[in-house]
Amino acid sequence: MGGAAEGRLAAVRLLLWALVGALAARQVAAALRVPPPGEWLGGLHLPGLTGSLYDGGRFGGTPFAGLVIKPLSGFADQPLEIVWTSLTLLFTAAVGLVAARALPDPVPRRTALLAAPVLVALLTASIPVREAAAPGRTAVLPVLLVLLAVFRVPGERPAGFLAGLAAALQPALLLFTALLWLTGRRAGARTAAGSFAGATVLAWAALPRDSWTYWVDHLAGTGLGGDPEGLANQSLHGALLRLGLSGPGEIALYAVLAAAVAYVGLRRAARYAADGQLLLAVAVTGCVAVAVAPTGWRHQLLWVLLAVAGRTGRRAADRRVWPVAVVLAMTLPSDVLLPNLAVLAPVRDNVPLLAALATACAVPFLTRTSPFWREPVPTAYGRPVASRWSRVPLLPFWKRVLSRPNLLLELLLIRVGYSLYSHIRAAAPNSRSVAEDNGAQIHSLERMLGIDIEHAVNLAVVKTGWLEGFFNFYYTSFHFVVPLGILAVLYWRRPGDYRWARASLGLATVLALIGFWLYPLAPPRLMPGLGFIDTVHGPQDLANPQYGAMTAISNQYAAMPSLHFGWSLWCGIVIVVLAPKAWQKLLGVLHPLITVCAIVATANHWVLDAVGGAVVVGAGFALVHVLSGPRRTRPAPQTEAAADTEAAADGVALPRPRVPEAAGRRRLSRAGVPERTEPLRHPCPAMDRRVLSGSARSARCATRAITGDHRRSLAPTLGRSPAITADRGRSRAPTLGRSRVITRDRPGMAYVGRCRPADGRGGAWEVGPLPSRARRVSRGRPGAP
Repeated sequence: MGGAAEGRLAAVRLLLWALVGALAARQVAAALRVPPPGEWLGGLHLPGLTGSLYDGGRFGGTPFAGLVIKPLSGFADQPLEIVWTSLTLLFTAAVGLVAARALPDPVPRRTALLAAPVLVALLTASIPVREAAAPGRTAVLPVLLVLLAVFRVPGERPAGFLAGLAAALQPALLLFTALLWLTGRRAGARTAAGSFAGATVLAWAALPRDSWTYWVDHLAGTGLGGDPEGLANQSLHGALLRLGLSGPGEIALYAVLAAAVAYVGLRRAARYAADGQLLLAVAVTGCVAVAVAPTGWRHQLLWVLLAVAGRTGRRAADRRVWPVAVVLAMTLPSDVLLPNLAVLAPVRDNVPLLAALATACAVPFLTRTSPFWREPVPTAYGRPVASRWSRVPLLPFWKRVLSRPNLLLELLLIRVGYSLYSHIRAAAPNSRSVAEDNGAQIHSLERMLGIDIEHAVNLAVVKTGWLEGFFNFYYTSFHFVVPLGILAVLYWRRPGDYRWARASLGLATVLALIGFWLYPLAPPRLMPGLGFIDTVHGPQDLANPQYGAMTAISNQYAAMPSLHFGWSLWCGIVIVVLAPKAWQKLLGVLHPLITVCAIVATANHWVLDAVGGAVVVGAGFALVHVLSGPRRTRPAPQTEAAADTEAAADGVALPRPRVPEAAGRRRLSRAGVPERTEPLRHPCPAMDRRVLSGSARSARCATRAITGDHRRSLAPTLGRSPAITADRGRSRAPTLGRSRVITRDRPGMAYVGRCRPADGRGGAWEVGPLPSRARRVSRGRPGAP
């Protein structure tokens, strides 16, 4: 690795550690904002204080956990909060450092340098760590004890002792004794069970009343520390309770589901441990423990973030799906990930649990023996064509990907992006006086330009009932439906253009957010004294600064630029550029025209708002042009080995164009006339001693070099070959071995194949005249020359 690359990595690593420091400072600053005296520990009775651990109803840990935090009972409220937060952050940093060193080999140098700060930053920003700062929550310490036991402590018995202490703090982690047993560490498993029993007996002797309450009255803490039906309980039991189940039926169903999850999860964990992915095995076991526990709180789900160590997907483009989904699920609230719809409530309320269950039972992590573990199928990139405007500087900031992006990742990013857009728009300045002053400026400017047509159009539409209804319906119905529909069609039919269109829309929206912050503007319907009628939302109480319920929905002064018109203009441009038929292009032209009429007629925007929307959309397309080049692309040259691997992974054959042979290379025909051959290069290490089939799915050769399928043949069609019987899709090609194979396609010409399986670079399909002594190939066996 060069010095410049090393310098860039060092700078990135420093920035990541600075981010970790900023997140930690934010947590400590939050701890310094101390509530009134006694509130922080008001519901928690530590040992040494009067009363029981569970009298306040806020402490849900084990009696042994109460003994562990007993030394903190002498601190005052503010020092105790600072100490608790600091210890939580220190334990979190230790978890990240240990996990970063436990990544399965081989670890690239870049990953080795950046893994620790990235993991610590993600853990610090996650919901489990943010909630672990609450009093009495020791969720981070058991994770650290388990990681130290598995990865850092030498010897089975000391490691088993630490695992047993972790189980004494969180009983569901007793499942790690099963993992130790299944992975051959029998002495460690026995020691873990013994230390758990000893710690529990010690706590029973010191706190008999609390131990009885925890283990007998509440069956291992069920119902302590919070409502079992609450959203904080992300276990199978809590999910069933939220679905309305109760009684013996719910308990029986919970027992069956918990047993099934434990069986599947532990088997997967043992398999990954045997494969050398011990960190992934630990993460899977931890997710199983939280899911099957009667109460699995959100602050105990740190295991899900450790599952980013697993690799998924055969394609390089799919490698980011699982890490991004985990990070979003464990750092963002559920209402940001999914809209607030009743039909989605069961999923939205159980996002952390679903992530844990997916880790434990569903996600197909790759094994280290998989050929795609180290070398996934590379992503196909396109090279942009030359720009029409030679004076426009092009900055190849990102490459143009030709393949279709992962659907799950796209849906998550679109949803999160729109949620962030809504929050930023709602947080934009909304001063009434400033917005009305800006509205007066816009109105005066339009009067000076002679385009102040809003009032006349608004009154004319109000007097025409059917026209008012049409514009109201168009304004409220097509703002989201049309852009999403276009993105869906492009995703399915034009994946390369989908990325171009999506990027331009996203950049235009970001630019619009800047406009909302810099220039709050009152729309015509909220301008007092001008006589506008709000046809969509009904009459507004202009004497009330809040303007009724609409202010609670969104920022009413985020009007410049108009994204209603901007998004419709984006739709029109995309349709006009990409639609194949004239009537479709006509619809693309009509949509922004009707939209600008609707926003003016309903008094929701000024005419200049539409001009601002057009400016940000044009700027979005221009930025995409500058950063990635023109929309049209040409396929980038791709190594043949990468293309062969991609064809093998996708189960389809990718045709290769003929490459002209170098000058001077000749072959004599029967008549002795020199003719130039046109080789079709075909390196394929899988051709040796393999039988090729015309079926694209059953062919052994990764590139399907010989096939009777006219549409998927790499080599030209073998339809008239006397050596190979081709019946358009069901041909049986001969065993190639190390010999030459000649197949005939048209009179006097033949395909000659050679292959050296040692390196796969010696073979090439060549087109040339048929020699006088034709090599005859019997069906299924190559003949001698």
